[in-house]
Amino acid sequence: MIVEQLELVDFRNYSHASFSLTSGVTAIVGRNAQGKTNVAEAMAFLATLESFRQAPVVALVREGAELATIRAIVRHEDGREIQIEVQIQRQGRTVVQVNKQRLARTRDLLGILRVSVFSPDDLELVKGAPGERRRFIDETMVSLALKNDARRLELDRILKQRNTLLRQANGRLTQDIELTLDVWDEKLAAVGDEVGHHRAIVLAQLQPVVEDAYQHLAGAPLAVGIHYEPGWRRTGLANALKAARMDDLRRGVSTVGPHRDDIDLFLGTLPSRTHASQGEMRCLALSLRLGAHQLVAQQTGMTPLLVLDDVLSELDPERCTALLSHLPRGQVVITTASGLPNTATPERILRIEGGQVVSE
Repeated sequence: MIVEQLELVDFRNYSHASFSLTSGVTAIVGRNAQGKTNVAEAMAFLATLESFRQAPVVALVREGAELATIRAIVRHEDGREIQIEVQIQRQGRTVVQVNKQRLARTRDLLGILRVSVFSPDDLELVKGAPGERRRFIDETMVSLALKNDARRLELDRILKQRNTLLRQANGRLTQDIELTLDVWDEKLAAVGDEVGHHRAIVLAQLQPVVEDAYQHLAGAPLAVGIHYEPGWRRTGLANALKAARMDDLRRGVSTVGPHRDDIDLFLGTLPSRTHASQGEMRCLALSLRLGAHQLVAQQTGMTPLLVLDDVLSELDPERCTALLSHLPRGQVVITTASGLPNTATPERILRIEGGQVVSE
């Protein structure tokens, strides 16, 4: 799929701007704080209705405005042309239109446009808290199959209800609380076991493509390990919840399940979080994103738009050259403040200054 046109109105620092993108590589260049990442954020928001910077939606509306609009013309591999418009209101719900028809449910937008994003903050995939890695695999699963989004939302709903009950119990296990916990534990075990099962499958599929991407970038045949082995999967979540019930009551929160999992990353035989250098961590984080991008393209038949936000400043010259010489097929948008190396051959260069496109 290709984003041919992008229009921003009162989005972040853009009062009004239009962008024509190529089907190959487009470079967006400019000094820091001019709005390059905001363009990347807008494209990603069209795909997920979430900011990859984890910003609240109100932060996307330009200061002084009440409504931000993102419009795009997307062309699919079969030739279909789709117009997407998202209106983000400072007060009120986000409104989504596809081909000028308002969607009754905003999440019906998922899958119409797929976008893979790498940003400097993705270093947290390697060195950050477990939640960063859970978010990565769960977002990858949604890109692979939209039914995984419904499963993720159902898991969140059940956990919210169970945690509310645990807090209300205040450490006491009455007969009524026990019976109600049994109901929520059964629901949580059913959905949680499915989530864990699918995470394990997708991570196993990811490992070889992530390893291949890392070896291309690093220029070294180093093995990449991706280990997902939560203890509750050995016994089943139902048994794990039963064993943890008194501890959950005491703490007032669910202590076992997919929401507490971690994914262990290795370079060679050593854990990357504690033994890898900053350069190796950046290379591994980028490899995770590139691997997920490739897996989604292979399994869905729809190549996502790949957005590399400020990636060139995060890599040394050798790895920049390796990345630019092995960019995946399809549409790629690269933002940079550091200038383009000689090995970069974008089909179009857009220069941004103060929320405006000043040259093409």
